[in-house]
Amino acid sequence: MYTLYFAPTANGHKILIMLEALDVAYRIQRLDLALGDQHRADFARLTPHAKIPLLVDHAQALVLPESGAILQYLAETHSRFLPAVGTQRYAVLHWLAWQISSLGPMAGQHYHFLQLDAQAHHYARDRYLKQTAALFDTLENALQDKDFICHDYSIADMAIYPWLRIHAQLNVDIDDLPNITAYLQRLAAREEVISAYAKGAQA
Repeated sequence: MYTLYFAPTANGHKILIMLEALDVAYRIQRLDLALGDQHRADFARLTPHAKIPLLVDHAQALVLPESGAILQYLAETHSRFLPAVGTQRYAVLHWLAWQISSLGPMAGQHYHFLQLDAQAHHYARDRYLKQTAALFDTLENALQDKDFICHDYSIADMAIYPWLRIHAQLNVDIDDLPNITAYLQRLAAREEVISAYAKGAQA
């Protein structure tokens, strides 16, 4: 049994997608980030990072923060969505790391500055939009002749999808990115993605 400390963000949804794909027992503990739930004393006792997602594996008495670590842990625990050995394993880990270290931070900063006064933060808005758009271009090229980023569906796709899904909120135009457009449609149609977003909305 797992407990997922969750908020409806891109990082929160990637873990919900994985849990739904695994079809395992779990419960959602919703945190309201706007109200500062991530800074509550009871949550601070679980993690020093004051952020979601956070997974508790009750069977192993394990408390695990950080979305990339959670995805890898679940994949290895259940032997799914991450090859055990070989070059394909490292291809998946490469794209997982790319999402965590590049796409997520750049898109996250871009979204942050979009919420602030445009005149006062023109440089930051322009910088992070260009960085985010460049990362979309990188992914567009990498998806050539592929259904999924490493050919087979994996935790890398689960990590990437929630950030691509908010492209309109990020003001990133994907009309000229046919590979990403098809990739988004392909992932959005998957049962675990549909159910993850439905459960996230109800949490």
